[in-house]
Amino acid sequence: MSGEMKGRAAGEPDDGVPLHHRVPDLGAMELLLAVARLGSLGRAARAMGITQPAASSRIRSMERQLGVALVERSPRGSRLTDAGALVTDWARRVVEAAEAFDAGTQALRGRRDSRLRVAASMTIAEYLLPGWLIALRARRPGTAVSLLAGNSSAVAGRLLAGESDIGFVEGLDVPAGLDGAVIGHDRLIVVAAPSHPWARRRTELTAAELAATPLILRERGSGTRQVLDAALADAGGSAEPLLELASTTAVKSAVVSEAAPSVLSELAVREELTARRLVEVPVRGLELGRDLRAVWPAGQRPVGPARELLGLTRGTS
Repeated sequence: MSGEMKGRAAGEPDDGVPLHHRVPDLGAMELLLAVARLGSLGRAARAMGITQPAASSRIRSMERQLGVALVERSPRGSRLTDAGALVTDWARRVVEAAEAFDAGTQALRGRRDSRLRVAASMTIAEYLLPGWLIALRARRPGTAVSLLAGNSSAVAGRLLAGESDIGFVEGLDVPAGLDGAVIGHDRLIVVAAPSHPWARRRTELTAAELAATPLILRERGSGTRQVLDAALADAGGSAEPLLELASTTAVKSAVVSEAAPSVLSELAVREELTARRLVEVPVRGLELGRDLRAVWPAGQRPVGPARELLGLTRGTS
């Protein structure tokens, strides 16, 4: 390669002026094609949805940019010069290529919008997502949705592996490698079977009592367990598991069967509290609030159906 060619970017002339400064934009080329097709600058302007003065100005600007006359104007209409006819042929190829480009990108968007892969932690998957997905279905009946329910760690892993388009977690912070937005709030509460001594006590439970009692707990890696462990650590204690179970439903069943108390999302036990199958046990001096978050890979904002689903989640409580 000669020294003259070294350092010259592809697509640039010797003077280094970028191609987009030397080639008319797509709209100008479409206007020139309309003039050639309709034989009148005024008719071309109407076809393009602009005024005739704007069309004339655009053609003059194109001529100055290229350094040649393209259109001859007369009372009888407008005709292409010889140079204009050549430029029109070249412009037609560019416009056809742009149309193919547009068709291809529309196909890509269509493929993207035809499916939505959601990963959600158990509480959100069981108690909030069904309503959101029903609303999304009404807006996008052609979008097929798949849902993976797991703990917060599993949701993060799925997103980082590119296996989900959007995720939902409950916890103290955004998992590493992800960005997120708070979409609502929840709190954990201590629950016991109505026959358990805690259900009949007249004083609030202390953090120390809770930490010293074997409980039915969600597994490590779940948002529920993360919040409980952090709250008890702040109070100088740690959770004592009698059983560790991988689903909220399993934990509730164990508590109802009088195995032991538990700490669960208020969202998850509303029905059991109303039916008196479980009783809330007040606790003093323990902060068990948490944020509900939508999450996605860092630097990649949700698009298409994922973005629409994110919009539907606002105002969760």
